[in-house]
Amino acid sequence: MNDTESSRSIGWARIFQVLWIVGYLIGTSTHTVDLLLGGTNAYSSFPDPLRLFWILLTFLDPLVVVLILLQKQVGVVLGVVVIVVDVGVNAMVYATIGGLSLFGVLCQTLFGILILITARPLSAWFAAVNRSK
Repeated sequence: MNDTESSRSIGWARIFQVLWIVGYLIGTSTHTVDLLLGGTNAYSSFPDPLRLFWILLTFLDPLVVVLILLQKQVGVVLGVVVIVVDVGVNAMVYATIGGLSLFGVLCQTLFGILILITARPLSAWFAAVNRSK
């Protein structure tokens, strides 16, 4: 790979990193606002396991952000796991219980697709960065 190709790869990896950070910060802010407005009654119309999961995302989403900022491959793995489970849970809730907006579920699904497409190149870049340290 020549210097131009390498610079382009790094440029794309940085863009992917920023997109991940923005997406997970949106998730963080969504759950934080829900908790600030709803307190202990946040998500009260849903079963307790769902409530616990969504509250847990208030901590997992920013953890992904920190790990991605630190260029840690574990952040990529955690980010993939979080979004796959979250999209699956929310799609199931939307299809069976209701109470979630179609717009939100679709946006989250598109973000999940972005995460899955960019996980490998982002992880490879983090590995290269960490090898060069």
